[in-house]
Amino acid sequence: MRRLLQWFRVGFDRVTIYLPIILAAALALGTYWLVRNAPRLMEPRPPAAVTHDPDYFMRNFVVKRFFANGELRSELRGKEGRHYPDNDTLEVDDVRMRTVSPQGLVTHASANRGLSNGDASEVQLFGNAVVVRDAARSSDGDEMPRLEFRGDFLHAYTDTERVTSNKPVTLMRGADRFTADSMDYDKLTGVANLKGRVRGVIQPANAPGKKP
Repeated sequence: MRRLLQWFRVGFDRVTIYLPIILAAALALGTYWLVRNAPRLMEPRPPAAVTHDPDYFMRNFVVKRFFANGELRSELRGKEGRHYPDNDTLEVDDVRMRTVSPQGLVTHASANRGLSNGDASEVQLFGNAVVVRDAARSSDGDEMPRLEFRGDFLHAYTDTERVTSNKPVTLMRGADRFTADSMDYDKLTGVANLKGRVRGVIQPANAPGKKP
């Protein structure tokens, strides 16, 4: 019995000597197991490429812009609109638009389909495109006849009141009528630059003293 106790004591003493090493090894193994089984942190991913897909839709909608004084600047209507975030454009089916210049000149536009930039200052019109500026008087009191543009494609710049087209277009100014293969009209200069096969019909001015 004494030998057994003595052997047990010697064995216990030896185990006690190696206990720190055993504990350190167990701790290392536990740490390794935790690292292996712990959930991994999300690795940083490069930003996903923005695709030309709509991020929201609108139906039977109206978008309005206003001057700083609160007066209406433009009004854009459509049957359905799709916004594309990659280039911040709004594609509109059955588009209808009305703009008012700082001088009070009213312009209407319509088409089967329209493509507007983010602030509606630039609108491309596709299919049965029409842009009409109502008759008015200038600040000098001069009469400004009704101005109408028609074509399969018209590009309207609402802020600068410019209309361009790289396709055949019809321009009507009052009773006068012109056709061309392309056009660039600038309201600031009052000049319509017609190119290609240009044809025009200019009505004679009324004689003095006669009613129009």
